[in-house]
Amino acid sequence: MSMANLARRKGYSLLSSETLRYSFSLRSRGFASGSDENDVVIIGGGPGGYVAAIKAAQLGFKTTCIEKRGALGGTCLNVGCIPSKALLHSSHMYHEAKHSFANHGIKVSNVEIDLAAMMGQKDKAVSNLTRGIEGLFKKNKVTYVKGYGKFVSPSEISVDTIEGENTVVKGKHIIIATGSDVKSLPGVTIDEKKIVSSTGALALSEIPKKLVVIGAGYIGLEMGSVWGRIGSEVTVVEFASEIVPTMDAEIRKQFQRSLEKQGMKFKLKTKVVGVDTSGDGVKLTVEPSAGGEQTIIEADVVLVSAGRTPFTSGLNLDKIGVETDKLGRILVNERFSTNVSGVYAIGDVIPGPMLAHKAEEDGVACVEYLAGKVGHVDYDKVPGVVYTNPEVASVGKTEEQVKETGVEYRVGKFPFMANSRAKAIDNAEGLVKIIAEKETDKILGVHIMAPNAGELIHEAAIALQYDASSEDIARVCHAHPTMSEAVKEAAMATYDKPIHI
Repeated sequence: MSMANLARRKGYSLLSSETLRYSFSLRSRGFASGSDENDVVIIGGGPGGYVAAIKAAQLGFKTTCIEKRGALGGTCLNVGCIPSKALLHSSHMYHEAKHSFANHGIKVSNVEIDLAAMMGQKDKAVSNLTRGIEGLFKKNKVTYVKGYGKFVSPSEISVDTIEGENTVVKGKHIIIATGSDVKSLPGVTIDEKKIVSSTGALALSEIPKKLVVIGAGYIGLEMGSVWGRIGSEVTVVEFASEIVPTMDAEIRKQFQRSLEKQGMKFKLKTKVVGVDTSGDGVKLTVEPSAGGEQTIIEADVVLVSAGRTPFTSGLNLDKIGVETDKLGRILVNERFSTNVSGVYAIGDVIPGPMLAHKAEEDGVACVEYLAGKVGHVDYDKVPGVVYTNPEVASVGKTEEQVKETGVEYRVGKFPFMANSRAKAIDNAEGLVKIIAEKETDKILGVHIMAPNAGELIHEAAIALQYDASSEDIARVCHAHPTMSEAVKEAAMATYDKPIHI
């Protein structure tokens, strides 16, 4: 498909020939000397920032990336997505050895947790990946400045380096990609010892006997699963009436039942009104969200997982006049440009899902616009995954959201209990649910609860991106035996009838 046709399909007009000539001149002239002004400067080296930096360099821009942590990858790689997935996998292996191996004829005795070794494996994975990004910077000739950056002007960033010095980095285009931070709760002070954020929960030195998680979102349920599998008694306190409120209601109910079978306890419609850390552990005073009788919950460790908030502290945004909304998010247009000329923002600091892969897409699209290309990110088609066991993955609209639109729709479902691969490996919990418009059969949303749902969801993501119908998926030959066949069968159930149920 030509660029012109793609632009028209996505609803954009092509940029002017002058812009394209400017873009070509940038790509063809090579890299300027280190003393020259940068074409692009990115503040923040997380998924959005480092991807934007590499893409900008690949498009011929002289690029510098500023990162305060001194290690690239941001929250995701250092204290978020990657270390949590390492611990989720390690704890799952322990749980399987303890509870499932015998069913497969594998006899083991005295299975023990070596927590230090488990943490070491996690740290090794993080270290290798952060060094890998530095290698990509060198390969693509991205200048890497380690330090805390703040605006002096819309084209100048003052950087206090981690070596204790100060330098000024200049750029024609400045991209803010500083990510997000843990959202605090009134009256709850995080000390990363007794009361921890997700960062502290990834580095506990011993397994807590009792863990209380405040917040039943993605992060809280994942970290609760890690420690629950290896011996902690986990209680989740949630202000709302349901866990993961953005999840499809039918899937959510099955997901909660699955977690409860694993031993996780839930106190929904409950708020924390007091915290006492004076003793050896923590005493939480809680009451119904609407008010009522107070009770005490005791814990060794409390994880605060009440969401995240944009991180723009110390950037001097007010000095240059960058506008933000009441939630602290930087306001941008469809080209990621702020109200200040030459200043852009991507990722968690702007509206949209606070997800690493969304930030990456923002970064690519933003620099493509700068290069005279057509960038595009559809926030309605960004997949989300909860990496528990089973995993839950979704893309597109929930059934509740479709109902609100008033569109007539059909639903097709297929349980993994009827999937041959799932039965063969003795891991058949969950289902695939597809929602499609009744008149056109266009897929509106797909929701999967299953082992490796996070891998299965991308067939659906591609389908939504190209406005496919459920029949389109159903008529694609899927290898047998695979878990993916459940997606095909659910598609068949949506527009016609499935075969294996």
